[in-house]
Amino acid sequence: MSRSKRQNQILNDKVKKKSVFSKIKSFISDMIILGAVSGLFLMYGPYTGFRDWYITTAMTTMTHQYLATWFYSEETINDVLDRNKMVEVDAITDPSLITTTSASATTITYDNDYQRELLQVNPNHPEYNIVKIEGKGYSGYAAAIFDVSKFHVIVTQNLKKSGQYITTMAKNNNAVLAFNGGFFVDLKEDRTGGTPLGLTIVNGKTITNGTYDNEGGVIGFDTSNTLILGKMSEAEAKERNIRDCVSCGPFLIINGEASTVLGNGGWGTAPRTAIGQRKDGIVIMLVIDGRRVGKPGVSMDQLIELMQRYGCYNASALDGGTSSVIVENGELLNDPIDSDGKHKTRPVATGFGLILDDSNYSYPTSSGKNN
Repeated sequence: MSRSKRQNQILNDKVKKKSVFSKIKSFISDMIILGAVSGLFLMYGPYTGFRDWYITTAMTTMTHQYLATWFYSEETINDVLDRNKMVEVDAITDPSLITTTSASATTITYDNDYQRELLQVNPNHPEYNIVKIEGKGYSGYAAAIFDVSKFHVIVTQNLKKSGQYITTMAKNNNAVLAFNGGFFVDLKEDRTGGTPLGLTIVNGKTITNGTYDNEGGVIGFDTSNTLILGKMSEAEAKERNIRDCVSCGPFLIINGEASTVLGNGGWGTAPRTAIGQRKDGIVIMLVIDGRRVGKPGVSMDQLIELMQRYGCYNASALDGGTSSVIVENGELLNDPIDSDGKHKTRPVATGFGLILDDSNYSYPTSSGKNN
């Protein structure tokens, strides 16, 4: 090949490479523009489903509300929250509708295969059973508590100062099984989580009695081991012989009647913890993971459906998000994800623990010291 032909070939190759590069660059640019336009359409277009989901999910977190306030006005956010909310059943648990005698394998009835799997008594630990659950957009654990008399509220030992991990609280109270509990003050300055919101009663003693104006209310057990749900004062709780309780919500089911979910319920889709009780007295606990691609968690609608699946006659949501945990024999079973994207939980103020040997069960006073 002559020198001039080689030069022409080299020039043609350069032109072809430049042309290919230009096409790739143009394609990437088009994709960025398409993505931006699609994003703007989802966030500001006529279809409100994504906008409602995005705002409610962000606004129900403790640390990521800015994801909504960056893009939407206060008026828009309030409008979305007003159209997506829970209309709770206006009632308090009727204990006469619940049987609290200890259930045995021969007396438990099953309405479906989900209940049959969960309510099988495990000979290795007959006081409770745990199964993994999975569905569209979520995975997690369901637990059945057969000996409800041993199920107590557990509280951080650093009350009003800092929260503790549920693994630590379980160890401190010799709980073989433990879950996170109610809402708490979460100061952005230190994320301590050491002060429970509303009314907290442990072993019959009032630990906190603060103001509570969120959805839900008192969630706890009376001396007959009935799960009591309702909006009530400390005096009313004492009249109902509440032995252990936290304050949280929203209420999902009261006396067999489910709350009404408007839109997506105002709580978006997220990891959840829920507590419920069947008519035969067995307590059901759910811990749902989320914040993953394809598995964001569950909505309140889904949570109600799951609790009904397991036959709950009374049920309520507990604190969710990064707080949602289940601990067995000191080991974290589920896989929570914190606000930094790390696979870890966070310190909380209260929880529920199955304490088989509760003869020496201690409880913290309002000063934070244990008795």
